[in-house]
Amino acid sequence: MPPAAETVLDEVDGKEGTGGPKPPPGSPRGRLRAPAVAGPLAAALLTAALLALATRLSRSYPFGPVTRNIVDLGQQYLPFHAYWRSFLLGETHGDVFLNWNSGFGAGFLGDIGTYLSSPFDLLVVLFPADRVELALYVVTVVKITAAGAAMALLLLRMRPGPWPVAAVLGSAYALSGWTFTFGATVPMWLDGLVAFPLLCLVGEWARTGRRPVLGPVVVALAWTANFYTAYMATIGAAVVLLVRLLTAEETSGARQRLAGALRAARGVLLGIGLAAPLVVVVFLGTKVADPTPESTFAPAAWAEVLARFLPATASLASPALYIGTPALALALTLPFNGAVAPRVRAGWSAAVVLVTLSLQWEPTHLIWHAGASPNGGPYRQTFVLCGLLVVAGWFSAARGVPRPTALLAGGTLIGLLGWAAHGSIDIDRWTYPAFGLAAALALTAALPALPHTRGTTAGEPPAPVRPSRAPAARLLPVLAVVLLVAAQAGEAAVTGKRIEEQQRDKVAWSPRIGPWHTAVADEVARADAWPKYRTEPGEVPGGNDVLIVGGQGADYYSSLTAEVTSRTLASLGFGYYAKGRHPVTLDNPVTDALFSIGTRVRSVPTEPVRQDALPRATVSVATTPVPPLVTVRPMKRPATHPGDSAFAEQERLLGADVYELPPVTRQGRTVGARCPAGSQAWFWAPEYRGGATLAGKPRVDFEGKPPAVRAPMRALGTVPESGEVRIELSPERTVRLPRQPVGCLVRARLDSAVRQLTATGATEVRATGHTVTAQLPPGSTGTAVLAAPRISGWRCAAGDAEPRPARAYQGLVAIPLDGRAHTVTCSFRPPGLMLGGAVGLTALLALIATGVLHRRAGRRAHQPAEGPAAA
Repeated sequence: MPPAAETVLDEVDGKEGTGGPKPPPGSPRGRLRAPAVAGPLAAALLTAALLALATRLSRSYPFGPVTRNIVDLGQQYLPFHAYWRSFLLGETHGDVFLNWNSGFGAGFLGDIGTYLSSPFDLLVVLFPADRVELALYVVTVVKITAAGAAMALLLLRMRPGPWPVAAVLGSAYALSGWTFTFGATVPMWLDGLVAFPLLCLVGEWARTGRRPVLGPVVVALAWTANFYTAYMATIGAAVVLLVRLLTAEETSGARQRLAGALRAARGVLLGIGLAAPLVVVVFLGTKVADPTPESTFAPAAWAEVLARFLPATASLASPALYIGTPALALALTLPFNGAVAPRVRAGWSAAVVLVTLSLQWEPTHLIWHAGASPNGGPYRQTFVLCGLLVVAGWFSAARGVPRPTALLAGGTLIGLLGWAAHGSIDIDRWTYPAFGLAAALALTAALPALPHTRGTTAGEPPAPVRPSRAPAARLLPVLAVVLLVAAQAGEAAVTGKRIEEQQRDKVAWSPRIGPWHTAVADEVARADAWPKYRTEPGEVPGGNDVLIVGGQGADYYSSLTAEVTSRTLASLGFGYYAKGRHPVTLDNPVTDALFSIGTRVRSVPTEPVRQDALPRATVSVATTPVPPLVTVRPMKRPATHPGDSAFAEQERLLGADVYELPPVTRQGRTVGARCPAGSQAWFWAPEYRGGATLAGKPRVDFEGKPPAVRAPMRALGTVPESGEVRIELSPERTVRLPRQPVGCLVRARLDSAVRQLTATGATEVRATGHTVTAQLPPGSTGTAVLAAPRISGWRCAAGDAEPRPARAYQGLVAIPLDGRAHTVTCSFRPPGLMLGGAVGLTALLALIATGVLHRRAGRRAHQPAEGPAAA
């Protein structure tokens, strides 16, 4: 390798080539430091500017009135970040172990590791509570910008070259189709986008024997930030390291290659070990989470795959491979670029082809996704292939613009790709105009740059042509860069605009946070009396409502929603979305009594909820007497209605008959029954989609859509004096009703049951973070029941007894009583915390030992030899 190139590698890596004093700013070596800073900085600025432009063109917040909160962005990430801000500022009832605001009590450390553990997410504390949407947008932009800068840094570290080209390619990676399709709406996955180039940099350090301590720390940060995409990024970095070990001049011997691979393996294992306290908790949390239906992988048609290389295409059923036509063109010139060493061309070309094929083969698909094919979007690893394409493009362009033969071959492949994809259903009306214009600009950019490099034999650096002093000659390289940036930038902005617009038209969305949320949050704050009783905020547009507006309701949407939570609530008549992982509130007085919901906030929109307007609603508050959070149930459970209906399940948990469950007749679309006059008729049909109308009452809608959506039971109105219950159905599809769809609630019976549970329940309840302590009436026997789902991690004790894993009472936390204990205490500890902590501590000790040994080895290497020769 030429001395100048060696110096650049040392500068980019943050280490002087000779270990001597730093050169003065004007010296040649001082000037060589510029690419290490200018490339990543330019990539970051270009990426941020194009993201803002794409957002503005699509009229999305914060540069327009239209919501960005599609699907999980609005129902998971935005609410979680709102709660994260409150948590970091000490404004929540729970702690790092337990979140009392969601799902009547949900483990929080696993959610932190899944959604919130990225260092970038700490930025939310810099924004006021009513600007959480802006905070999340800034976090998203910063992550994508960091990915562009990291890729530019990696490219310059792997091979010296023109930093403007590295900046453009870094931005191309950061603004790939994967980013616009997935990353921008699933911000937690963006940490994988940042991790891939950083993990490749760790591989470079391992290959050359540098940074044995910093490398594992970077791995640990990547796996802590988001271990799901970090896993994919680690596989991708292993592919990059393998190619580098086989093709780089510095590692030409088998012993060097083996040593580099072993150093890399050690660094990855230590880094994952350091992240274990969080990773193990998340992993075990997925094992007890509500399972989603198994998904069978079906590879996309190759025409659809090819189409995704083109701009302005969007789909979850095919890999998002767009990196920009100029960047793709450079990658496609690599196999034909005679200025690049044959083994380098062969290594990177093979890596790109094999990784592309791995996306389409089920065994490798399962490896990329840790053995389980995901529901929705089977190509989540595509960002790795985008990164490999960018690296291939850099190796082709780093030594100068490819020769005309290579440009012609790459351009031909681009043209064939565009032609082969013309029949794809993903092609947008903007695709080919943007593609054609970008290709033309890229070709124009290459022409003025060609005279500035002469062809050389493979493996040698290009010989620069002596520059002319004419102004036109000096401006040609600048013009080439400007045209390259224009081609890449314009196409990326159009792609971001169109993908965002297409997503808003095709998928579910949530409105922006507005006056509706503010009004509910104000009422919840005024009524909050936790842990005396819960305050339920009711239905607010979006998901995970309680994380935005406060309270302690049932709403909860997480990949780690415990199966016991979903199953228990569904059996009681609660509804859910996302195949069970998103339980929603149930406005029912029996379940309010069961879960100690003393205050319920209800809101009704004053106008239709729209994408381009802030939602508004009228808000009301109702407070009713309910039993305490901890109640005492007799040893022998009283008899209740038999059966498997939600009404019977509520009665069994309550310990009293409060419903009349009449025989039901059905004639066509009419359901009939007879109930006590004045009772309240409830309709339970979890799989029903359509309307249900009690004679003389307004229509009530149900949204069942198995297996994804389960409709909650709903009140239809008061039973008339005649006692006749006549329900007219207006189904949208085939009607499927349970055996007992009708229950009539007798309020006097419920009031009596509430008084009984209150009289025998806890006299005082205290809650601190993840611990609940209740004072019981003297001589209490039977079972103490904490109104929280019995998820894994609860340990309880009566009196001074040793805490043991909690028992379950109809799915809730339970503690046996013997009449001698006056108190019960329950505490939650996330499963896997001790194991993960032990692994993390071991990895930390090993890392310290590695650092000490490396330092000693370095000292010995620099010690002068003893004896006469040294003298």
